[in-house]
Amino acid sequence: MRRGILIILITATLTGAASGRDAWAKLFWWAGAPQIALPLISDPAARGAALYEIGRYAEADAVFDQVGRSATYDRALSLAMTGNYALSVAYFDAVLFANQYDADAQHNRNIVSQFVEPVIGEANGHGRIAAILKASGVNTNAFDPEKPDQNLLAQDPLDGVRRLDRAVDNRTVSATEDWLDTLADAPGAYLTGRLSAEMERRRQTGHAHKEEQSRW
Repeated sequence: MRRGILIILITATLTGAASGRDAWAKLFWWAGAPQIALPLISDPAARGAALYEIGRYAEADAVFDQVGRSATYDRALSLAMTGNYALSVAYFDAVLFANQYDADAQHNRNIVSQFVEPVIGEANGHGRIAAILKASGVNTNAFDPEKPDQNLLAQDPLDGVRRLDRAVDNRTVSATEDWLDTLADAPGAYLTGRLSAEMERRRQTGHAHKEEQSRW
């Protein structure tokens, strides 16, 4: 039994010596000693994985950054471990864009996204409506986050125009019993008065038809 184990060890040693440093690195890694394998690793991606495995996350992240696209998933992990959560989520999104069925990427993204603070933006104006108004020559107020409900227009468009917001009693009369008593007790008297007033208004504006010489 011991002789068999010795033969295996000798064979592994000779194979590792013949294959070079990378073979030894793999052997140590498989044995659960990535820290010993690290100096022997020549492949950048594998070196980054070893650094990540032993907890040197910042160094691993720098290596994955140099490796580039092929290490997108690995860098998403290293970014998360170095506290760059927003960028980590972006890298997971890139992985999922290439393969939306990557369950590990989706699971890890969901976890990391919980540490990303939501971004609350400020509007730079009032959007499309403000742009249209400005194009028409109308001045608009700049958006004030302290006063989000302020008027969109910089100036009331009715300024300088006579307003029609007088009290009701100043422009008309409520139909009270006293007012009804002032009307003549004749059928159609009120309607006749209204029609006469309307005809007079049309005459003044030039919209009334000329009176015929004969009513027939």
